[in-house]
Amino acid sequence: MPPPPQTRDYKTLYYPESRFGDFTDIDGNVIFYCRVNALLHPDAVVLDVGCGRGALMEDAVPFRQGLRVLKGKCRKVIGIDVDEEARLNPFLDEFRLITGDQWPVPDQSVDVVISITVLEHVEHPDAFFAELSRVLKPGGYLGLLTGNVLSYGGLISWLIPDKFHCGLLKTMQPRRGEIDIFPKYYRCNTVTQIRGMLSKYGFDHCVYGYEAEPSYFAFSRLLYFLGVLHQRFSPKMIKPAIFAFARKVEAASS
Repeated sequence: MPPPPQTRDYKTLYYPESRFGDFTDIDGNVIFYCRVNALLHPDAVVLDVGCGRGALMEDAVPFRQGLRVLKGKCRKVIGIDVDEEARLNPFLDEFRLITGDQWPVPDQSVDVVISITVLEHVEHPDAFFAELSRVLKPGGYLGLLTGNVLSYGGLISWLIPDKFHCGLLKTMQPRRGEIDIFPKYYRCNTVTQIRGMLSKYGFDHCVYGYEAEPSYFAFSRLLYFLGVLHQRFSPKMIKPAIFAFARKVEAASS
């Protein structure tokens, strides 16, 4: 489904390069998944933590969708989720339901882990990062994308009770279904907190704030313009998204 006309108009106004391929030079998914793709190899096993039902099916930009689909670029893509509906995700080779504290994945069996907009929903971050370390092979890679609680969006989401999130998100993202909206805790959603967790659990890492074009403000030209100013001039520590790329440190040989 193509984006609403006003979205396309605002994007091409402030990011004219998007007229050629329909994505901007700062598109968050393009930037993030380019690096994820660079970490893959044909024999890799990939674990998608919080895989969901395959929302990238709705991506109207073929180039960007192609980057986001990892199935077929590696030996296997395993998806895990607390939601049984995620079994419908067509971009997985295998789905496993999370039913307890431990993920249904053997120790040191995965080459690459990705986790997209999941950490903000995690109630116990220590357990989450411990599981990341457990399932990754030594030398394995992590690509994590999450919301920043220090950003304007994060602060608004943190302050507004969960029961009102649905209405707010339907205003800002009208094509998003209620089934995709889950409680948010923001227990580990700053650059400093994520760096600390990754160091604690044995990762070499690079963690930083990132901001793409403000597509969530497509319903208002004024808000879109203010979003562009924020994207271009705000400090990285308060950018709406956090990108984390990490490598599990291999044990030193005796």
